[in-house]
This record gives sequence, structure tokens and C-alpha cells, in this order.
Amino acid sequence: MAVPTVPSLAPGDGFAVRLTDAEVTGFHEQGFLSIDRLTSEAEIAELRDIYDALFEPGAAIGKDDRLELAGNPDEAPVLPQIVNPDHYAPELLQTVAYQNAQTIARQILGEDMSPMGMHAIRKPPRDGGATPWHQDEAYWDPAMDHHAISIWMPLQPATIENGCMQFVPGTHTSEVQEHRLINPDSHGLVVTHPESVGPAVACPLPPGGATIHASRTLHYAGPNTTDQPRRALIMAFAAPPTRRATARSFPWQRPEWAS
Repeated sequence: MAVPTVPSLAPGDGFAVRLTDAEVTGFHEQGFLSIDRLTSEAEIAELRDIYDALFEPGAAIGKDDRLELAGNPDEAPVLPQIVNPDHYAPELLQTVAYQNAQTIARQILGEDMSPMGMHAIRKPPRDGGATPWHQDEAYWDPAMDHHAISIWMPLQPATIENGCMQFVPGTHTSEVQEHRLINPDSHGLVVTHPESVGPAVACPLPPGGATIHASRTLHYAGPNTTDQPRRALIMAFAAPPTRRATARSFPWQRPEWAS
């Protein structure tokens, strides 16, 4: 089944979002930021339709772009992810949400920032697994220092009960911790010693709100114990990476991630 498009999605009037100077400063101090609104309620409703169509069993999503982050890929999904959803629904790039996300990325990363793509994570009702503690940079080239952010937007209320984002303040200034695969069949990572993670800040959000976090900020999202799916659309941006003076190794990475 092909993913339907929604032609009415387009940047609208008067819904520009821009961070204050205090918010930018707070992001650089803490490594994350939470904002109440990235787009309108009307656009969120349209985005939910696109999002749900992407996750339909018959949707024409390439095998390499439909992943299971935590569970067994041969069993019922517990943490399904679609990589590059904008390849299948290009109208996602024309939304107010994406326009505002780019503005925020320029404020934090500078004018030389560029998009790193999108992904979508859907936690099924009642059985949606936790997204375990990790740092995004653990997935990337260890020869480089990365200057990147992820903007995480829920398409329904994000709560403790359905798996809102949680962060450990200040961890963006530390090195990448040791990680491991969640399980041998998964595509997701978890820090090797999650019990040592410091006190976290949970960030409940209304639909269309957003969290923004740096690539080394430790973060987590709990399981979905509610009767409704938890939908999150993630938009990533980066400034040019810089080559490290000191080598490091990420032995937990899968060989295919280097391709």
C-alpha cells in the first residue's frame, strides 16, 4: 500500500517559532530544551494521518528503512522505527513544523547547519518498549566530533505513562560512554551501565511541542503503558563535524553502519 499524501500541508501564516536568547543559553548549558509548541493543532492532526499511514503493515517502506530498535524482528514489534519517512511522504519537508525546526537548528548550530534526516518511532499501546539510555553520537563515526541536535515532536500528548523524553542535564559536555546493542537482533543501543546514569529530567509535552537535545546528551523514553500508540517524529540537524585529534573506537557499532 502506498503512503497517501496530504496536499494541504504547507507553511502557514503567523506560526513562526524562534527561541529566545535565554532558551539558547539554557540549551548550551544543559544539553537539552523543552518547548510547548512547534506547529499548530491543525497541522498536528494532518501529520498524524501521514504518520499512521507510514506504519500500516502494507505501506511501501523499504526493508532497510523499517527497523525494530529493541525487540525481536520476527515477533510483534515493541519499538518500531521508520528511517527517512520524508522519502515516502515528502510533504513532511514542507510543513510549518519542519520550517520552525530549521530555524531553531540555525539558532543553536549556526548558519552552516544542514539537515541530517528524519525518523519516526511508534510505541504500540500497552506493549511499547522503553527507549533505553543512550547518546546519539554512539551511532556515528568515532573519528569525528559531531555538532548535532535532534528535535523530537510528539503527535499526541507525551506523558510519563506513554514514554515522554527524559534527559540527564550536562552530559552533552562529557565523552561518549560505552554502549552495547540492546539485543543481538536489534538496531538500538543502550549504555553499558544504565544503573550509573544520574538524575533525569522528564519532559512531558502537548501535541506539537518539542524537545531539543545535543548528540551527546544522555536520554531515555519509557515504555508506553497506555491504550493509545505513542507517536514521535524526530528531525535531526548538524553543523559540519570536525576530525578528532585523539582517536577513539566504538566497538559496539554494527559493520553495516559504516556503509
